[in-house]
Amino acid sequence: MPIVTEAANSIRPCAPLSSDLVSIVMKRPETHPAKSRGRPRSFDLDAALERAMQVFWQQGYESTSISDLTKAMNINPPSLYAAFGDKERLFLAAVERYGCQVGQTPAAILNEAPTARAGVELLLEKAAHEFTNRSHPPGCMIISAATNCSADAAHVQKALADLRRSTEIALKTRIERGMADRELTAAADAGALAKFFATVLEGMSIQARDGASRKSLLTTAATAMHAWPRTAARIRSR
Repeated sequence: MPIVTEAANSIRPCAPLSSDLVSIVMKRPETHPAKSRGRPRSFDLDAALERAMQVFWQQGYESTSISDLTKAMNINPPSLYAAFGDKERLFLAAVERYGCQVGQTPAAILNEAPTARAGVELLLEKAAHEFTNRSHPPGCMIISAATNCSADAAHVQKALADLRRSTEIALKTRIERGMADRELTAAADAGALAKFFATVLEGMSIQARDGASRKSLLTTAATAMHAWPRTAARIRSR
């Protein structure tokens, strides 16, 4: 789950969020294949994709219609299909764009912190701030945009589930490093802790979508940290 740290209208080139997403985009059969010849586009592709991302983030994948998209992007359906292929490809491109606006990934936040505990606490606090940032829709797009989908969109749902899982993996990796550094006792369950804090993050995103305040989410983050195990140093001092 990326932590967005720039205004949503910031447009800049970036590395792909996930090579798996790129692979999905390339392998899916095109419902409306893009044409290689013809009149040049009469619209700003980046700006149109930015607006599509906002709509998908706000409404979710299946709740967003082609009409919603073309209205927001200020283009007609043929232009959408020619530029992006179909709604599914446009959505995955929008998810990639969401990743382009990431200042620090969860893994970077966790790894740059001096301790595992400090990294997890900082991740939760940053999430509380960004999930309630009024410059973009509330919550996290990767958490909320494709959680309830029909069978026809199962691969889209899986793509985002894989991205969410990457946050849990980053948490587990950092906690295991904390255990190796004797920050935590060897009896700590890194997998269970990672799943717990990943679940807290996802719950905070849903709460933000439901209108929870930043103060409320910060309180949730602080409360969640009470689940952190006693450190090895504290245990040895007893």
